Amino acid sequence: MHLELPNTRLASFKDFARHYLMIVLSILTALGLEAWIEHAHHVRAAEQASLHIRAELLANLADTRKSIKTNQDLLAPLQQLDESLTRDIRGNLPAATINQHIQAQKDAYKLSINWPTFASQSWDVAVANQSAGWIDDARLRSYSEAYADLRETSNWFSHDGIALLDVPTMERLRVRVDFGAPVDPLEFASTVRQMLHTSLEAQSHLRQLENHLVTDLGKDADSGAHD
Repeated sequence: MHLELPNTRLASFKDFARHYLMIVLSILTALGLEAWIEHAHHVRAAEQASLHIRAELLANLADTRKSIKTNQDLLAPLQQLDESLTRDIRGNLPAATINQHIQAQKDAYKLSINWPTFASQSWDVAVANQSAGWIDDARLRSYSEAYADLRETSNWFSHDGIALLDVPTMERLRVRVDFGAPVDPLEFASTVRQMLHTSLEAQSHLRQLENHLVTDLGKDADSGAHD
């Protein structure tokens, strides 16, 4: 900010007061203009950040819905295998007969879960350059909750999601089935249940995440319609 001081002699207090007032008004005008420019910059940065964040969250929502639909198809063979084993074991069928049924459905013995990779770059950038702090409180709270839900769901899959699986037993039984060797029906059924419960729990977490994202995004979530 640059001020031009008067280069004429002030003949009276009135002249002094007038020039003083002009200087004060110039300073206030300059400060006000600077504050307005800064505010406009913050508003523009906040809007841009918000647009990128909402687009990222909508993409995450679309990927979540796609995974839910894909998992429904992946779950069907494993559910049918579980139902077949349950009927055979409760019906007291011989182990040899149950093993024949297992061989007929051995392709269903696999754990397949489609899990989306959640993006958070737009949120990270907004936090890093502080533009997130200029977004209004209500929207910022919704965005923060949405990304917290994404992190929580990812952490579940990375840590707790496989806690119930006895992976060594699952792989040992897979080898026996692949080579046509007999397996203990109850042990095999137990492993199938572990795989099924893990898949169903993953679906449950994805559906919960979907509901949370829909709530956080409001009407914009309608753009990611269910298939």
